This record gives sequence, C-alpha cells and structure tokens, in this order.
Amino acid sequence: MNATKDSQQQDYKLSLGEYQPAVDRRLNIWEDRDFSNRFWSRDHTVWFQKPQPELTNRMAWLDIFEPMHEHLKAMFDFAEEVKMEGIKHILLLGMGGSSLAPEVFQRIFGKIDDYARLLVLDSTHPDALRNIESKIDLARTLFVVSSKSGTTTETSSFFYYFWNRVGETSATPGRQFIAITDPGTPLIRMANERTFRRVFDGHPEIGGRYSALTLFGLVPAALIGVDSHQLLDRGWDMAGASAGYLLEAENPSLQLGAALGELALAGRDKLTFFTTPSLASFPDWLEQLVAESTGKDNKGIIPIVGEEIEEPWAYRKDRVFVYYELATEENPDLEKAIRALEDAGHPILRFKLNSKYDLGQEMFRWEMAVAAAGAVLGINPFDQPDVQLAKELARQAMEQKTAPPKPGVKMDRGESETILLEQKIVAYKAFDAFLANARIGDYISIQAYLAPDPDVEAALQDFRLSLRDRLKLATTLGWGPRFLHSTGQLHKGGPASGVFIQLVDEMEKDIPVPETNYAFGQLIQAQALGDFRALKQRNRRVIRLNLGHDKTKGLSLLFGLLE
Repeated sequence: MNATKDSQQQDYKLSLGEYQPAVDRRLNIWEDRDFSNRFWSRDHTVWFQKPQPELTNRMAWLDIFEPMHEHLKAMFDFAEEVKMEGIKHILLLGMGGSSLAPEVFQRIFGKIDDYARLLVLDSTHPDALRNIESKIDLARTLFVVSSKSGTTTETSSFFYYFWNRVGETSATPGRQFIAITDPGTPLIRMANERTFRRVFDGHPEIGGRYSALTLFGLVPAALIGVDSHQLLDRGWDMAGASAGYLLEAENPSLQLGAALGELALAGRDKLTFFTTPSLASFPDWLEQLVAESTGKDNKGIIPIVGEEIEEPWAYRKDRVFVYYELATEENPDLEKAIRALEDAGHPILRFKLNSKYDLGQEMFRWEMAVAAAGAVLGINPFDQPDVQLAKELARQAMEQKTAPPKPGVKMDRGESETILLEQKIVAYKAFDAFLANARIGDYISIQAYLAPDPDVEAALQDFRLSLRDRLKLATTLGWGPRFLHSTGQLHKGGPASGVFIQLVDEMEKDIPVPETNYAFGQLIQAQALGDFRALKQRNRRVIRLNLGHDKTKGLSLLFGLLE
C-alpha cells in the first residue's frame, strides 16, 4: 500500500509508517474470513453475530448505480426545462445528508453556463433566513424540499415560510416547489395536496449520509448543470474496483477502511483533511459520513475539517492527515507541508483527482471504507442512536413557551446555564477553569448557534486556531443546528474526548413560522438548549457562552477570554 496505486485514472497513496503492519494484518484477517464477499452479500456477521436494526437493510447504496441510470433522462429533461424558464436560483431546504452533497457539487463545479445557482438553507437562525431571502428573486427561484423522512422540523419550517412568501404573489405556488423524499412520507402527501411541480422518490434502504449518488444528490446536481451521469459512472467504476470477488488487499475501499479503523484503534482518531482550493468543500461531506457513521458506543473517528495546515509542532500523535489534490492545481507549498508531517511520523492518506467528476469515485470509496472501518471498531455504521436525545430535549424546551416571542422579549433559554460574555470577570474565570479540564487526546468543538456569516466565520476560525496552538488539541467548528445532522451523533455517542464550547446570541426581531405556533428564533434557541442539555446528560464537558445582541462586540469579548 505504500506504492502509488493508479485506479480508474486516479492516484492514491496510503503512507502509514509504523502502522502498516497492523493494517496488513487486518486485510489478511479479512481475506481469511471472506470479508469482501460477505460485505457485498450484506452479511450482518461482518459487524455483529446477531442482526441489528438499521444494519444490512441500509446497504442499497452498494448497487444503486443501474437503478439510478433509469432516472437520468427524466432528471436531465427536467433540468433543461427549468433552465429554459430562466430560473435563477435553486434554493434547497434541507439538513445533513439531504443538503451536504448538493452544496459540495455547487461549490466545486461552480456556476455553469445558463443554469441556476444552488443555495442551501440549513440554519434556523432568523438572520440566516433574512440573508438567504435577500439573495434570491422569489419569482425566479425553484425550491427543493429535501428530506428522507419527510418530517425534519427544520425543513418543514423552511417550507412553510417560503410557501407563504411565494403564495403572496402567485396563485400557483406549487409550481415553484419540488420534493425529494422517501416513498410514503408525510412530505409526499403534502406535495400531492399542494400540487408540487415534481416529486422524486428516494430509496428507503439508503441512509441520508450514504445518499450522495442517489436522487438526493443527483437531482440538485443536474439542476445546476453538473453531469450527474458522469458522477454516477465514476462511482460505479469505484464499485467495480471494490468488488467482492477481489482480494481484500487489492480493494482500494477496503484498504482505506482497514487503515481508518486500525489507526483509530492505535489512538490516531483525529482524521484531519487538507485539499487544494477547488476541492475545499469536499471534506464537509466527508465530515458527516465519518462522524455520524463511527461516533457511537463511546468509540469513533473524529473528522477535523477547516483547520489551516501548520508545522509538525502544532500536532500531537493522535492525528491522521488526508490530502486531496486536483491534478490541474498542484500546490507546492501545501505538498511541502504535507511532506513535513510525513517526515515527522504522521500517517498521510493522499488522493489525486484528475477530474472534478472523480468525486463520484471518492464518495463511493469513502462510503464503503467507513462502513468497513465500523467492523474494525465494532460499531454499526448505519444507525444514529444518540441523535434523538437532543431532538427530544429541544422539543421540551419549545413547550416551555409555545407562542412566538415579541421583538426584544427573551424566551426561557436556561439563563442559569448560560455565561454572558458581558460579565467579563465571571466569563473569564469560568472559561479558564473550563479549558483546564482539557487533556491530551481531547478535541475542542466550537458549536455556533449563530447566523452563518463570512466575517463571523473568519473570526471563529481565528479563535479555534488560537485554541489549537495554545492547547495543542484538534479543533472543529460547526454551525447549529446544521451540525446536529452531521457531527451531533459523534459529540454525544462517540469518545468522551470532546470539549464543547456552545455559542448563542440575542435576537432583536424574530420571524414566525407560518402554519405553526412558534418562530425561527424560538426554534434555534430551543435546539441550542436541547443540545447543551443532551451533552450534559452524556457527561460531556460543555460550556455555554452568550455573545449578546452585538455580534462584533461579542466576538471581541470571546477573544478576550484567551488573553
């Protein structure tokens, strides 16, 4: 595996150093046990001796390629129809597995000819809603309501809002809405009742994080002019290269899976991603796949996305580095930094793509690899047993006050559990004592229940890097409630090595959700409080900081905690 492998016009190299023998042993054990063939046969004993819910009935992604080809013409015809109508924006209303792949496709492929640009709404913060509405022409926007279950609270709330807005000026609002959901869901019933323009049925035996190469990823891709056929066929190529009849040591997906699992067992569980510029958003999709699939039973692999690369001194021996490079944009400085990490003894997983469409191959490779790594770790890679707790606690917080709050009036947000940054001395002492609990092998997770904003994100990135350099610990940054559908499972069910910093703010003006008895600000406040209390119930180390009304002042006070 130390030799460069050329597969489907794609290079990869797993430089594992001292961990190579353990990975080789794992592959030999798998070969003796006919692992690959059993994996493709959906044999539950790959993971557990007894069958488990949401295990082998969540593996239809293995052979989805031929069925998906039957949908391609309808997808492309619909995309052409939308383009000819002059639609300017595709606004996807969805969370987690329903939104991450489409967002990655938009960011990597960019604006294509006369096709619409895709925007994603996955924040319930009122300011996020205002911001995204300011970017679109309501009359020339197609709304994609995307939810596997058809019951996702955030997605339903977004839909009610924009259905009401479009209905204010259109007698036929349903023509501007399509749905992507599994058969028989409440969303299908609602789409039929309200005469949505189209409904695309998903596959019930494929979980959200494994759905990138299904209609959940391919329909939005086609609508923005991406060749979904190419994406699908590249994935099919990798499936062929990872077939069950091949030796495990020659299977690129199982090589990666064995490496991920053995490295995590050896304490190298911080999977840190770096890419050349065009591929910068791909780790956002990988983050959910890795975190939600492996973070359970107090085990897991912790994806680290968005940290700027540093010299070896900044990292402890709990890291694995993944480097993605597009062949047409080689980066000598980044390559030099990667080599320095390798020379310092860190495992390096290198991947070179000859085309952006090789994303299809990589998506399948990682889906199979992460599922195989689950067998090494002894977990079910297809369930998410700890996600419901935060939802239930958020529901309880919502019930504390069901009426939409008036402007300037706070709902009960657990003030006794919240530290106001304006109380500088109290905040400083509490934060300093909190960080003193961090240990070698931990990671710092910044959970921002704030409206996503480039300036705020840049400030929080500086804050996280300051924490990394000060504590020599891996760091993550997530926007709430988005990350609840991505890394939230890992936070509560994975290793007890997380140190969580929750950030909330105050909202001057809320936005009611039509057809309900709550408002968006009330919802995000309840989600933040529910998540905080869920972490507490799981005995996680967590602190909750309130930035107040003025985000500029609040961020300044936040940095003051590090002085």
